[in-house]
Amino acid sequence: MKFLIISPKNRPTYNFRGDLLKEIQKAGYETVAVGPDLENADEIAALGVRLCVVPLNKNGTSVLGDWKYYKALKKLIREERPDITLGYTVKPSIFGALAAKKAGVGCVNSMITGLGYTFASQSLKARILRKIVSFLYKKALKKADNVFFQNSDDLKEFVEKGFVNREKCVVVNGSGVNMEKYAPEPYPEKLTFFMLARVMYAKGVIEYLKAATTVKTAHPEARFVLLGSVEGFQDSVPMEIVQSYIDIGAIEYFGETKDVRPFFAACSVFVLPSYREGTPRTVLEAMSMARPIITTNAPGCRNTIEEGVNGFLVPAGDSEALADAMLKFIKQPETVPTMGAESRRICAERFEVGKVNGVMMRTMGIERRVEDEYVTV
Repeated sequence: MKFLIISPKNRPTYNFRGDLLKEIQKAGYETVAVGPDLENADEIAALGVRLCVVPLNKNGTSVLGDWKYYKALKKLIREERPDITLGYTVKPSIFGALAAKKAGVGCVNSMITGLGYTFASQSLKARILRKIVSFLYKKALKKADNVFFQNSDDLKEFVEKGFVNREKCVVVNGSGVNMEKYAPEPYPEKLTFFMLARVMYAKGVIEYLKAATTVKTAHPEARFVLLGSVEGFQDSVPMEIVQSYIDIGAIEYFGETKDVRPFFAACSVFVLPSYREGTPRTVLEAMSMARPIITTNAPGCRNTIEEGVNGFLVPAGDSEALADAMLKFIKQPETVPTMGAESRRICAERFEVGKVNGVMMRTMGIERRVEDEYVTV
């Protein structure tokens, strides 16, 4: 038996799906990953997963480029002859489903990990892309046997728009988080707010920068950290804007890193003012490490918060409300460890990776091995 996963980048394959792939291997499947290049190939190989390269520009808008990607996927899938495929994020879920069904795969699965820039932004470019992507979703998800969503808001929208039949939809709690790997750490002495995200408008980076400036002016003892890459595509915040906030001492900025745990350990409160998510993995990692959360009352984000228990929800796009939520922790720093403990509890109940993977494996018809015996998940 063979399982093939289709990803837009190699890093999420081992970082977000590594535990799932290891469980599928235990069930007796050969696992194959399709990625756009050989970046992080060693990390994928360390999982016992064979990597195949199909070039992809995940943010590109070239019709010819996407057609070539589809054709190359279909050729590879015919050669590999997997029993089950799973594509996630926009292009792999769309073109992966179309290619796998055309190649005769018995169980075709797509995962919607969030609607992102195309559905969150109201720019002219985003509106045009939304029409194209909507058409492609309707075509592709008809071919999928199962469609996974990471929150009920996205599922409802896809069903109401006619993108997919409700009968084939399953909601899972994000990608899950390995709670042994993301274990609690002591809180820093200085109250520190931390945001980890690609530096994009739709992630709420501008709101974070403005709120940090407001709070820092009144409470210079507080610390604000931003970690994430400036990628330079359609929704990216230019580096010169970020630099202007660095220059006035409002934030400390760091680029990408392979291990984010030291940054979570060095923070008191995790902040993600995103406009829309699937279920944000960064929030789950922060919760697992017992950090309180400030995020938005937006699809995907709101699922992680019990208001006033493990954190606070604020309106998307509202830097003043975000600053007010930060000030609550400054005025009552004793709530950090109590809310952090609640984050850890909620994470264990809803978002532990074994529970999430169990739902996915059961849906795809994969049996999990327990103590050398196979059992249906």
